[in-house]
Amino acid sequence: MTHDDATADAVTGPGGTPPGPSAVRPDTTDTAPSPADAALPTALAPAALTLFGDRLDLAAAYAELLATDGVVRGLIGPREAPRIWDRHLLNCAAVAERIPSAATVLDVGSGAGLPGLALAIARPDLTVTLIEPLARRTSFLIEVVERLGLARSVRVFRGRADEAASGSSGREPISGDVVTSRAVAPLDRLATWSLPLTVRGGRLLALKGSSAAAEIEEHADVVARVGGGEPTVHLCGVGVIDPPTTVVEIVRERMVGPARPAASKRSRGGRARRR
Repeated sequence: MTHDDATADAVTGPGGTPPGPSAVRPDTTDTAPSPADAALPTALAPAALTLFGDRLDLAAAYAELLATDGVVRGLIGPREAPRIWDRHLLNCAAVAERIPSAATVLDVGSGAGLPGLALAIARPDLTVTLIEPLARRTSFLIEVVERLGLARSVRVFRGRADEAASGSSGREPISGDVVTSRAVAPLDRLATWSLPLTVRGGRLLALKGSSAAAEIEEHADVVARVGGGEPTVHLCGVGVIDPPTTVVEIVRERMVGPARPAASKRSRGGRARRR
């Protein structure tokens, strides 16, 4: 890591994974990362231009960082490097069509910056916070933000989603118009972590696959309990990418606060008795 934990504190994410580096790194002996893996396939060039416009060069620079440093540091699997454009960048950037103009976006469990950084590149009008608990990942994110010149519109928050929503270690709570996530958790846990981060009327946009409808049916009660409206499924990038991106959208209709701890019982002497 090139940034210590104090530097990474400028950034934070969900999921219950404790902060800290991982000792496990991928074996790249036989598949050494190469910038060539990040080359934009000719067949995908029209879609990439549509989604990234005049910031396509910036997207290409991010793709190269994912295919090289991202692989070495264990954020992208070696076999994923040749598929960075179709499976990752374009898939994520397509979600921009569901985000209002000039919105504040919080990306929960950002990992290598997906979808948060892809959205920040595709939509310079957005203000994006990448929320991630692992130190090695936040170090990578901070470096990428600096190298791509995105520091004015993107910040990194090291921590869990609940810490970002409630404020911890002297930091102010944060909230946004839109909370995004990709491959983080089932919908019940995701809604529980993410909806407290949205303003009232804000929305959760969860990138999902074929399980979207089944998750909605299974977890609708939990979503309603934490203040969410009825989940809806949207296909993003229709006519631009194939297959389009499946997104579950949940609007925060009610502000549901955290459960309050039970009041301590008092003894006759007026002191609280420990249970």
